[in-house]
Amino acid sequence: MKGFLAMAASCLISTAALAEPVSPEEQREALYNAELLIEARYVQSEKVEALAATLQDLQSAIDGPSDGREFADTVTARLREVSADGHLGLSYSEQPIAKPAQDEQLTLNDDFAQWYGKGVNHGVEKIERLSGNVMLLDLRAFPPPGMGGDVIAAAMTTVAQGDALIIDLRKNGGGADTVLLVMAYLVAPGSPFLSTYDRPSDRWTHQSIPAWVPGRRFGEDKPIYVLTSGRTFSAAEALAYSLQAMGRATIVGETTGGGAHPFEYRRVSAHFALDLPEGKSEHPLTGTNWQGVGVRPDVEVPEAQALAKAQALAREAVTNR
Repeated sequence: MKGFLAMAASCLISTAALAEPVSPEEQREALYNAELLIEARYVQSEKVEALAATLQDLQSAIDGPSDGREFADTVTARLREVSADGHLGLSYSEQPIAKPAQDEQLTLNDDFAQWYGKGVNHGVEKIERLSGNVMLLDLRAFPPPGMGGDVIAAAMTTVAQGDALIIDLRKNGGGADTVLLVMAYLVAPGSPFLSTYDRPSDRWTHQSIPAWVPGRRFGEDKPIYVLTSGRTFSAAEALAYSLQAMGRATIVGETTGGGAHPFEYRRVSAHFALDLPEGKSEHPLTGTNWQGVGVRPDVEVPEAQALAKAQALAREAVTNR
């Protein structure tokens, strides 16, 4: 699944306190293969030369075994320093990573249950009906459709009864394709969503809003407010950016993290995978995206004040309708 699994870049690695030492040979293997993959597939081709030089410098500095997690963190920090790309990095797996079959997607956690499963209610943290019939929906993640699409649909049906809607993305680090499902409840069917360029194939794909969704739609006219923070990232930014570009929502809070490059996991050694952005997203209404700059709020307030501000704006909008 190619998509905005941003939180996965750091969350899918093992949670043990100390990783097993990784040999110098495997460290060099991981860096060498990462360099080859970046040269062939990384979407920001103008930065490939500098990234390759960085990986070569890291290889030269290897002088013995290293804690796997610390090594991955060091490489990730250097790659992001050069690329300014919060999706690019190296992930460590304590268990050996099996070589995927041709055209098979690699993941470091086959079920994603701890990040998108029932233990986190598939990303739906809270639904609350506030005064003035303003609905609050706190979304912490966008699960894969097959895992939590029905829960997202149920949440959207519930908030459809509101006269205004506040979507809280302040603690949402990203996720998968259910962001398109959420959009489908809020904007006109058939509206353009995102276009994505894939560097390896040199092709664009285009998404539009589905004509049908299960349950009730909130609709295209009632006011929407989206809360953001510096932690709002990736798929969560896709929702905020798209609603803002369409003039459909007012963004309230802080500028978001700035990650618009969908990525894939690519195995580079027995215990390391490269988190490799191979594409870039672009909104057809703006001709650009939020990479590196984030989604700038329409109403800029500190994160902690965003909900109160949005409530005040929503109450005023409902009163004046």
